[in-house]
Amino acid sequence: MSQGLAGGSVVQIAVCLAVTLAIALATWLTVRRGGHDGSRKDVYLAGGKLNWAFVAGAITLTNLSTDQLVGMNGNQMLLLAWWEISGFVGLLILAYVFVPIYYRARVTTVTELLEQRYGAGGIRTLVSAIFLFGMILIYLPAGLYSGALFLKTAGIDLPLLVLAAFLGVVAAAYTMGGGLRAVAVMETYSGVGVLAIAVLIVVLALNAVGWDIANGVPPERLTMVGEADSPIPFHTLFTGMIFIQIYYWSTNQPITQKAMAAPSVREAQKGVLAAATIRILIIPAIVVIPGVVAFQLFGDIDDAAYGRLVGEVLPPWLSGVFAAMIAAAVIAHTAAVMNAAVGLYAVDFHEKFVRPVANHWRLSGIVTALLTVTSVAMVPVFADAQSIINLLQQLNGLSSMPILSAFVVGLLFTGVESRAAIVGVLWGFALYALYTFVWQPSGGIAMHYIDFMVVTLATSILAALAFNRLALGGRARFAPREVFAQLAQKAAA
Repeated sequence: MSQGLAGGSVVQIAVCLAVTLAIALATWLTVRRGGHDGSRKDVYLAGGKLNWAFVAGAITLTNLSTDQLVGMNGNQMLLLAWWEISGFVGLLILAYVFVPIYYRARVTTVTELLEQRYGAGGIRTLVSAIFLFGMILIYLPAGLYSGALFLKTAGIDLPLLVLAAFLGVVAAAYTMGGGLRAVAVMETYSGVGVLAIAVLIVVLALNAVGWDIANGVPPERLTMVGEADSPIPFHTLFTGMIFIQIYYWSTNQPITQKAMAAPSVREAQKGVLAAATIRILIIPAIVVIPGVVAFQLFGDIDDAAYGRLVGEVLPPWLSGVFAAMIAAAVIAHTAAVMNAAVGLYAVDFHEKFVRPVANHWRLSGIVTALLTVTSVAMVPVFADAQSIINLLQQLNGLSSMPILSAFVVGLLFTGVESRAAIVGVLWGFALYALYTFVWQPSGGIAMHYIDFMVVTLATSILAALAFNRLALGGRARFAPREVFAQLAQKAAA
């Protein structure tokens, strides 16, 4: 952190707080219109009233938090842009394949679809529990950690836990006070500022090095064709990458929840396609170019790259505005994951195993408060990660492919029992954990974790079908048209 920036810390904090309050006021003025009935649709799907612009803004900023800006720029290489480029394909699949499915099924959570398809709730409960496990122990604390790290390295000289607690408490306030509607509106307003200043950072960063991004940077940090030992070997774009994107954009509750909150399929699709356009035109540049420039200026500094670069190229007052935008992005991401986690707990556990919920606002407030405390408390666990984005992608494999296998079997086959799908999910979880975190093979039998996700998905599907046939005596039939016809009949009923 530079001397001048340290002196501007008070200015940054003041500007950050002022912009944060302005966004909160604009959000309140927007969401105060209309009443609330405390139903699950009201709290977790914004009453089904999000127009396409808010759907697009919410999806964009739920994904674009410091996990991407800090984590991807922290790799300090152009190669990481593939995550965002391939995300464009994932959003197209969400728009044209999964959005019609969710609206026909009339569900609040993606896990409800699994119960409908398998005719029993065991698979729904298991998948929901895995989702909650990831949100509570990984994504919420990791998001708060990367956000607090950025604010600290950008010049707001406060303890990491204090910054994380501030972000978490404000996110909780949005979740408690306005549910998904407030979160989506705040994400959209914040997203305009985040994207505008992030693009400005790219321009100022390139200007700082004379628009010569290659000077003094090793070729492996500039190539888009990854070697076998790189974070994204080129061949993995055609193996596991597409399945990762299908899982993340089409079956991941914090994302799909936004697409399910529109008044119609058409409105939802317009929002998803707008988010896809933003992703392909803007996001790749802002998540990699600043990191490469930071390598030119400061060397290999991992996840501190983005914050330090911002501190160098922006004047204190403007870096304060950007700090506020980043804080808003972290708050929005955290609030979105909290709202999704509360929805999963309320619909899949509390209503099923405790008692019916008369007013979801009260339950949401209690669970959100608990999630805030646990998320902040776990922030130090991520402090030793060399690359937060690579760590998250590896951990994501524990749940992504096993869960995706349950959707693949449920949507493409008939005659498969819930117990068989459960076996497939458990097989995938155990296999990926054993290979990645226990065995860790080397030499000729080693596979990149993106490649191994394909193995995990394929064998999870095979495990489900084999158990269904051999242990349960069932006969699965490949019948996707029949499945879609059944969903259409439900929508028409």
